[in-house]
Amino acid sequence: MIHYEQLPKRNILCIDMKSFYASCAAVISGLDPLHSYVAVVGDKERQGSVVLAASPRLKAEFGIQTGSRLFEIPNDPRIHIIQPKMEMYLRISTEITRLLNRYVSKDCIHTYSVDESFIQVDRVKRIWGDAETIAKKIRRELEREFQLPCAIGIGPNMLMAKLCLDLEAKQKGIAKWTYADVKEKLWKVKPLSKMWGIGQRLEKTLNRMGIFTVGQLAQYPLELLEKKFGIMGNQLYYHAWGIDLSEIGAPIMNGQISFGKSQILLRDYSNPEEVKCVILEMCEEVARRARREKKAGRTISLGIGYSKEELGGGFYRSKTIDRPTNITMDLYRVCLEIFEKFYEPKTVRKISIALSNIENDETMQLDLFHPNRMKQHHLGYVMDAIRQKHGSKSLLRAVSYTKAGTSLYRSQLIGGHKAQ
Repeated sequence: MIHYEQLPKRNILCIDMKSFYASCAAVISGLDPLHSYVAVVGDKERQGSVVLAASPRLKAEFGIQTGSRLFEIPNDPRIHIIQPKMEMYLRISTEITRLLNRYVSKDCIHTYSVDESFIQVDRVKRIWGDAETIAKKIRRELEREFQLPCAIGIGPNMLMAKLCLDLEAKQKGIAKWTYADVKEKLWKVKPLSKMWGIGQRLEKTLNRMGIFTVGQLAQYPLELLEKKFGIMGNQLYYHAWGIDLSEIGAPIMNGQISFGKSQILLRDYSNPEEVKCVILEMCEEVARRARREKKAGRTISLGIGYSKEELGGGFYRSKTIDRPTNITMDLYRVCLEIFEKFYEPKTVRKISIALSNIENDETMQLDLFHPNRMKQHHLGYVMDAIRQKHGSKSLLRAVSYTKAGTSLYRSQLIGGHKAQ
């Protein structure tokens, strides 16, 4: 039985800038972000280019979503197709954080993403009022100073504030959840993928266990969830009860579950040898992300998505190895093995790679059958240090300079897109 009276009851706001990139693009172009039809497209010159953001009205009336393609946008004079200005968007995001700093100190602000932040307001109640009053003030100031709309969820912890935002505040503007709302509002949520932290693959696994709602997840035996998912099973159980003890600034789900990278390719790749070049580049990036956190993993996953010209489809497969690793070539060898086994002779448009089953890097062991393993391990950190000091394109593998490579082009982008 959960005893909520023993849990801390803080006042945390989760602030989400509505359709941030599209709203910024609209305001910069002198348009109303809520009533104009705006699509921010990665490259206006390529019909297959991805829609990075769409304004609320474009989504509602034309069905254009993030991830749609340029050729799917109707030829309507009301629709504004805008090239992204990532440097400007990041600058605006920084200014928004400065605005939040007027209300609370920096240690009470957690920037979750470029368009979403958490702030804890308990210390400033005597100055600014209660959490709902502060939320209204912030919302008005963001609209007055930036002409940007936002939604704000309020909760007793970071998780509840985030859930309140996603499940209610985005429709109402401002909403507040307490522990008393868990059974009435949170437990009814389905499908499970609507719950923060549960993706489609995890949802399918839970469905196979007979769990279809958050309430059923909360009632499932904790020991069985831990046996099935390890520490993540513990987190799933307590999150279903609305419990999150992490401090402001800490990740909502303690512990990195995986490191990954996914990209939609700039063109269709029909030659499997070219696909392997991109896989190598991506393995380098995934390994680098793991090394940056001093982590290593034993489960390597590869996903391949085929082009729409091939009627879509693809595969996602994983393999677990004996020893944890963050060495690029270890990841690459496993990915190649998966690719060779499951690839069909079709054109490829999307690739994703993940490293999971995470452990601390110091658990990596010397392998008597692979005496160069520790040298490769050390070399990875040396290469990371060079890139950190001189830029990501200062040290690239030879495949990045071939026509198949993507790293050289992407190193010139901000957030994966053109700066200006």
